[in-house]
Amino acid sequence: MRKHMFLICGALVAVLALTLAFGTASAAPPAQEAGDTEPPPVTVPFLEAWQSSGHADATAEAFIHWDEEDPPEVPTQCAKCHSSVGYQDFLGADGSEPGVVDVAAPIGTLVDCVACHNDVTVTKDSVTMPSGLVLEHLGDESRCMECHQGRESKVSVDQAIAEVGVDEDTVSDQLGFRNIHYYAAAATKYGTLAKGGYEYDGKSYDGFFAHVDGYVTCIDCHNPHTLELKLEGCKECHENDDLTLASADDVKNIRMAGSLEDYNGNGDVTEGIYYELQGLQEILLGSIQAYASEVAGAPIVYSSASYPYFFIDTNANGTTEEEEAAFPNRYVTWTPRLLKAAYNYQVSFKDPGTFAHGGKYIIELLYDSIEDLNTAIAEPVDMMALRRIDSGHFAGSEEAFRHWDADGEVPGSCARCHSAGGLPQFLKEGVTVAQPLANGFQCATCHNDLNEYTRYEFTQVKFPSGLTVSSDVSDTNLCMQCHQGRESGASVDRLIGSAEPDEQAEGLRFLNPHYFAAGATRYGTEANGAYEYAGKEYLGFFEHVDEAVNCTDCHDTHRQQVKWDTCVECHEEVEEYEDIQNIRYNYADYDGNGDDEEGLYFELQSMRDALYAALQAYAAEDLGTPIVYVGTNYPYFFNDLNGNGEGDPDEISRDNAFTGWTPRLLRGAYNYQYASKDPGAFAHNGLYIVQTLYDSLEDLGADVSAMERP
Repeated sequence: MRKHMFLICGALVAVLALTLAFGTASAAPPAQEAGDTEPPPVTVPFLEAWQSSGHADATAEAFIHWDEEDPPEVPTQCAKCHSSVGYQDFLGADGSEPGVVDVAAPIGTLVDCVACHNDVTVTKDSVTMPSGLVLEHLGDESRCMECHQGRESKVSVDQAIAEVGVDEDTVSDQLGFRNIHYYAAAATKYGTLAKGGYEYDGKSYDGFFAHVDGYVTCIDCHNPHTLELKLEGCKECHENDDLTLASADDVKNIRMAGSLEDYNGNGDVTEGIYYELQGLQEILLGSIQAYASEVAGAPIVYSSASYPYFFIDTNANGTTEEEEAAFPNRYVTWTPRLLKAAYNYQVSFKDPGTFAHGGKYIIELLYDSIEDLNTAIAEPVDMMALRRIDSGHFAGSEEAFRHWDADGEVPGSCARCHSAGGLPQFLKEGVTVAQPLANGFQCATCHNDLNEYTRYEFTQVKFPSGLTVSSDVSDTNLCMQCHQGRESGASVDRLIGSAEPDEQAEGLRFLNPHYFAAGATRYGTEANGAYEYAGKEYLGFFEHVDEAVNCTDCHDTHRQQVKWDTCVECHEEVEEYEDIQNIRYNYADYDGNGDDEEGLYFELQSMRDALYAALQAYAAEDLGTPIVYVGTNYPYFFNDLNGNGEGDPDEISRDNAFTGWTPRLLRGAYNYQYASKDPGAFAHNGLYIVQTLYDSLEDLGADVSAMERP
């Protein structure tokens, strides 16, 4: 009874404090008339809304956990988020030093009005995450993120492992489970930037999940007082003939066109991301249990409701019994490998909204934990059906979108095609400035209306060469805004200037045509994407057939995969996806190997190989500096220090970049890179590429007598 009275008194004190601090926030009371003895009652804004929230639940474990402690108080390491008094102490709103809780908070206090509404909190704009990442310019959501960030990170897990100094599969009694804590939504949302999950070395991960304009921050999606999801906002984009959002639980069924992979391998690519995560969680728990028994030497079970969550499976039945989920039976046989996987498993559970806050990031963590455990268990999980990475436009963990993480933004020169907002800005304004880091494209990148999902419309495209082409289909023009490359035959000529063909002229450097320049390939000499030699004639636009003229005729709009089954109608050799490489529509022996029936893909491959050999021979014999190419490492061409013709690890660095360019070598290297970086070149306009490879070989003095130039 006394406890309840204390809570009631505490709430009244909070209301009084808010009234004193923000009395002018309510409508001004009418002037007192003569004879009035009491002032009119003060209305506290949003009081009823707050009272319905978890922040006001006086019976919740988050607030009563310390009631039976001696002394009964919320300790300093917990008070920041489990008491309004502690939160104000941490921020220095009580006059104390900010950034630390100085004294334990009294029990019975909640996260009340004054926690967020005081002179210090209202100006709060930044948060320091457990990994050390400082997030700035957050605005009001920084109040939420101060607590909803977790208490651990990859950094702290790595530190704990380093301190015990054992290898991956060695048990140490100095290792204990690390709990990220609860509702770490900000850690999920900021992905690899915050490093809330355990990220495996050598892997890349999704960054900040931006969602769409208007639904980016905590309080865009959640009522700041009730904490409830603003479901009506979700309905604007996600409710359709297949999905009704009658309750917050229905949000679990949401799945968008940027999530078309079968992440958990169950064959269902229509289920909500929540259920994809659920499937991966089940697989990971099975792997954790197999590893614990086989390697750590003690079977393990998990209970999400009982601290410290992982327990010894005393009867080895794989199920958590009530008597097992007790602190004295906690799991203690930890190895570094097991700790990493168990940490990620817990991360995936303790933010119940993880599927919406940053589901792709969590998918990557779960996938990598399964993969890592596979290296140590007797019967590894068959991961052939599982998926970690999305198709290119939505592959937020990959280099095309993560390259600029250290810079904090995508520069204007790259933002058009490597950010979510760059292309719309370019299409509207004709220029692109620096853009926020992205996890791939968003719906609004290509769609100018998110209710009707209509797309931006264009009648022509200007290529890097300065040439402009037009397509009758706006969608193709939209694709070619990015799939056009960044250099051209014209830019190579401008760089070379008046230099003689074999002169190692000052200022020459490799020009990278960039990646997937399918539009430039398709339009051939009309776009001049490849280097075209003077005095030669080159093919223009490759028309194909009426049913396969435009980008979206041949490629799935969102997955970008080739619609190979449409090829079957004309190309009888195509029975499955891989067979498109066997397609042949001109019977000439372009590469001179005696086979005039192999697919055009293989003709190009052979000619590229010949061109690479010619580049190496020219560099070594004519310039005296052997050269080597590594297609995955910028700037691609390096000095072959030991002359073995291969890119050795110590040779692949910018400091060892090849610099002895001549015009002749640069032209050939440019065309080699161009043909290599459009993997669909054989289908987009294969004969144009054959022409450029043939002419490069001829210019370098290679023997082309057996080859044929179309």
